[in-house]
Amino acid sequence: MKGFWKYAFPPLYGLLIYFSIRVVTDTTDGTRFWLRPWLMNTIEIVLVVSYTFFTLPLFNRLVNRFSQRTRTFELKEVMQEFVIVILVILATVNPLLYLVHYLIHDPVSWSDFSIANVVAGLYTLLYYAIARGNKFVQAYIDQQLQLERITNDQLQTELKFLKAQYHPHFLFNALNTIYFQMDENIGEAKKSIEQFSGLLRYQLYDQQQMVEINKELNYLQQFIELQQKRSSEKLRLTVHFDDSLKQQLIYPLLLLPLVENAFKYAGGNWTISIHAGLQNNQLHFAVENAVPAHIPEHAASGIGLENLRRRLQLLYPGQASIETTKENQQFKALLILPFGN
Repeated sequence: MKGFWKYAFPPLYGLLIYFSIRVVTDTTDGTRFWLRPWLMNTIEIVLVVSYTFFTLPLFNRLVNRFSQRTRTFELKEVMQEFVIVILVILATVNPLLYLVHYLIHDPVSWSDFSIANVVAGLYTLLYYAIARGNKFVQAYIDQQLQLERITNDQLQTELKFLKAQYHPHFLFNALNTIYFQMDENIGEAKKSIEQFSGLLRYQLYDQQQMVEINKELNYLQQFIELQQKRSSEKLRLTVHFDDSLKQQLIYPLLLLPLVENAFKYAGGNWTISIHAGLQNNQLHFAVENAVPAHIPEHAASGIGLENLRRRLQLLYPGQASIETTKENQQFKALLILPFGN
């Protein structure tokens, strides 16, 4: 059906323009076009239909071009587009008008010029406006569908992220640490339980909106302290958070994968360095850790870092960056995030 209208619409549209012009013309001078020589009418109809076959694809290209260039309907942009369309109409209607009158041996009068331009121009503008509006509506629908897909994808990614971070292995080790603390130091065990519950609470309830960076760093500090309790005694840890990082806003749980990755693959000379600083209204979060001589290949591309990169694409499209390098048994990661408003 779509293919049928592709070829049927231009001649029908051309006939509509032609008969509209004839009605206006014949009404003003009292003539009846069907009483004119058939060759004269045939020439006019063929040329007008040919005009629509030529101009409709042209205006469709204009619609596509302006739809790609124009993202907002500002008055200046609308006026520029309107002027261009009018000029194209005049540049196509008038050569046709003079060609028709030349072939039928009829001089072009001022009324012929006015009627042809007004009628053909109005119909063409109507077609262009409908096509342009349809393109805008379609773009809006596509944008909403894309937004819905991104939202669903983000939710799925965050769910995958949650499962990846607090997997059974981590839960077992954390609970095992608390279990042995119960025999050695009840106070430390209670503190570990509080830290662990705080981590879970933050992870479950505080992830939908932006949070202040000091809140995120406080959460990260609790995570680091809990990790230290079950790490090797040989571990040498350096943590520095810039004091200027206070109420700036970021999306939560983006720093955690880098820290967890450092604790998970620490080895060699057992050093971990964690630094958070403020530069050019951006968060620079750097994590560096020593690794064993033969670190697993998936250490730099595990599920935690994979989810992190995906979340950055969703939350900070084209704005955030993450770089990871490994050299001389040192694994380095640098995450740069812009602060929200």
